[in-house]
Formats: sequence, structure tokens, C-alpha cells
Amino acid sequence: MTIGDHLDVFHGLPAHDFPGADATTADLPEPDSVAWRITSDVYDSEEEWPAAFSRFCAAVDTTRVRALIVGAWDEAYDSDCSPVIEALLAARDRFPALRALFVGDMVMEECEISWINQSDVSPLLAGFPALEEFGVRGGTGLGFTAVSHGALRSLVVETGGLPAEVVRGIGASDLPALEFLDLWLGTPDYGGDSEAADLEPILSGARLPRLRHLALRNSEMQDAVAAALASAPVVERLEVLDLSMGVLTDEGAVALLSGQPLTHLKTLDLHHHYLSKAVEERVRQTLVPAGVQVDLDRDDAEEDTEDDGTVWRYVAVGE
Repeated sequence: MTIGDHLDVFHGLPAHDFPGADATTADLPEPDSVAWRITSDVYDSEEEWPAAFSRFCAAVDTTRVRALIVGAWDEAYDSDCSPVIEALLAARDRFPALRALFVGDMVMEECEISWINQSDVSPLLAGFPALEEFGVRGGTGLGFTAVSHGALRSLVVETGGLPAEVVRGIGASDLPALEFLDLWLGTPDYGGDSEAADLEPILSGARLPRLRHLALRNSEMQDAVAAALASAPVVERLEVLDLSMGVLTDEGAVALLSGQPLTHLKTLDLHHHYLSKAVEERVRQTLVPAGVQVDLDRDDAEEDTEDDGTVWRYVAVGE
């Protein structure tokens, strides 16, 4: 699976593309009625992203803007998002109503997820203390220094490989209002070098007192993550646990079911998995009678077996 569609809704608002340099800006929607996507062209761009953003600031009453989506920037496969971050921070006083920001809304035709060059995005959280939602796509060069942020309710990091330093930075952050955390851990082939131990500060829940939805997915080490969750303190306060899109096998699922009870959950999402039919049925029999919605769709999870018996399994989103 690859990323084939741009965000169509963000912060509960329909996404709307700000017109390109050659298009008219007449008849724009009300500033607070949409999530504005500002984009450049990855290849042969005639307008760099900061210039497009400058046009946006001149055409729209930014004091009413509630949500921004950063789309493609020029040569994203080779150039990081530092100019984007600098432009946003330079204009922060012009966005008093901004509550949601997403950086890197690119589809595969623009730039594959693991080719998107990011940067340290934590200055955006420091610069916009009223943000309630923050998301980023792409793990190459991604940084996240530990922050304290009292308003953030949702944090999403989509990658084909999430660097361990980012996992540790998020785990060391004080996010007392965070309710929704979604991390795509990915694979070592694309920079996902974290281990289950790096997740311990998140799994303890000590800095996440309001967390209700935890997704640790798209992971090659899904079995180890599931085993760690079996005794993780944070689980008892969750409503949704998402271990989807990864290489979850019987070993991880049995470890999870053998740990603390999960019957308080509203949803357990395991779609794109590598479970046997017997273990699938065990999951259902354990949780469905208690009212837990369980997603066990295999999606496109496929195994490749070599002549020597080696079995290869894949996460949903890699390159």
C-alpha cells in the first residue's frame, strides 16, 4: 500500500487547495470554513512553497484560519522542510485562531513517504502553543525534540521508518491534553531503528494522562510492541488500541491476550496482520462478547517464502 490520496478532511473541516500562482484567488471560501492546503510542485516548481504561503497570507484573512495543511514543497525528495517551518514561524502572530497543522501531505506521485525530507518539527509546537492537532508525514531527516505543550490533543506521525530519536523525543514530551497518538513505526530499511524499549515512556502513560487512542502501527516489530503492551500501564485508560498495518503474528497476539484484560476497550484494530485462523478466532472469542469492536481484516498482507524456507512479511506502508 502507498499513500494515494491527499487529506480530504482535517480538524473536522474539508480540505481546500489554495490556488496556484497562475489561478485567480477570487471567490475563496470563508477563512474559517476549510482546512487550507498550500502546496508547491515537487518537480520543476515555478513557485517555491514560502512564496505560495506569502500569497496566501495576502489573499486570506489569516486571523480566522483554523487549520493549515502543508502539501508538497519543491524538491521534497532532496530538500527538507526547513524553509516551510521558517515561513510558518515568521507568520505565527498572524494566525491567532490556528488550531491544526499538518506538514507533508504528499501522495506517491509527488514523493513516496520514505523519500520526503523532513526536519525537526518540534519548533512548530513551541511556536504555536494553541495547536490542538499536529501531524507530519515522512521520516527522512525527521526530528522531534521533547516539548511541553498544554493544548495538543492529537499527534500523528506517518512514516515508513520512524527514527528512534523521534520516538524518544515524543516519549519525553509533556502533553497533558493529548488524547490521540498515532505513530507509524515502519522498518529499519527506511530509518525505523527504534526498539520496544524506546516506547516505554509512552507505554507508562505518565506524561499522557488523557490519552484514549493509541496507535503504534505499520511496524516490523509489531510482536514486540504487542508484548510490551500486555503489561503497559497506559492500556487501562485506552478506548482504542491500534496495532494495525504491521507484521503482527501469532506470537504477538497471544502475548497481548495473555496480559492485562482488554475487555474495557471500545476498539482493537489489528487489520493487515499475519495471524493464523486459530488465533484470529481466539481474539474474537476473548473480546467480541465483551462488546469490543475488533478489526481483523487481513487487507493485502502477503507472505513470500524462499526456497530455503525463509518467510518474508511486510508492513503496509514502506517506501
